[in-house]
Amino acid sequence: MPTVTRVSRFGFVNCYLVEEDDGLTLIDTLVPKAGKVVLAKADELGRPIVRIALTHAHGDHIGSLDELAGQIPDAEVSISLRDARLLAGDKSLDPGEPEDKLRGSYPGAKTTPGRTLVPGDRVGSLEVIAAPGHTPGHVAFLDTRDKTLYCGDAFTTMGGVATTAKMNLRFPFATMATWHRPTELDTARALRKLDPARLAPGHGKVVEAPGAEMDRAIADAT
Repeated sequence: MPTVTRVSRFGFVNCYLVEEDDGLTLIDTLVPKAGKVVLAKADELGRPIVRIALTHAHGDHIGSLDELAGQIPDAEVSISLRDARLLAGDKSLDPGEPEDKLRGSYPGAKTTPGRTLVPGDRVGSLEVIAAPGHTPGHVAFLDTRDKTLYCGDAFTTMGGVATTAKMNLRFPFATMATWHRPTELDTARALRKLDPARLAPGHGKVVEAPGAEMDRAIADAT
C-alpha cells in the first residue's frame, strides 16, 4: 500500500506526495517559495514528481506552482475545470452558482494547467471527487488503493476534525476563506459517505479511521 507523505510549511499548511509506479503525484504546492522543500522531500523518496494535482486555487495551495512547474516542466499540472478559471484570474461566477463573495487569496498563476479535471477522472491512482463550497470548483482526491482521502480544505484537523462550513475557533482561517458554507456542508456529508480509511487535509495532521470524527464535525456544523 502507498505511504502518505505529508510535506508541511509552518506546521499547518500541507501538500502531499503520493507514490505511483511511474513516480510521484504532488497534491497542492504549499505557499510561495516552498518549492525547494517539496523537491527535497521528493529526492528523499528517490522518485520524480510526474504530476501536480491541485485541490483548488487558493494561494496557500498553488503558491509554489510556478516555481515547481519551472523546475519540473514535464510534470502534468491539473486542476478542476471550474477552478482553472480562478487560477487564470477569472473571478466571475457561473449562472446558478450562489452569489456569495469569493473569499480567501486568489493570486493566480502563470502556469497553464495541462489538464482540467471533472469528477470521476483519475490522476494516477487518485479518483477526482467533487467537493465544492470552499471554492466553486474545489475537488478532493480519493486514493483507490487504500482509501486515503486528500480533502483539501473541505475538512481541517487543527485541534480536531472540523468542516470549513462553520467557524472553528481553533483554526478559523480556512472557514474565513470559504465561499459558500451551505454547499461546503453538503460536501462534508458527501465525503463522509466515502468512508475513507484516513483523512489527509490541507491543514492539520493526517487522521486514521476518521469516520466518527467526521460525523461529529458535520453534526457541529449542522
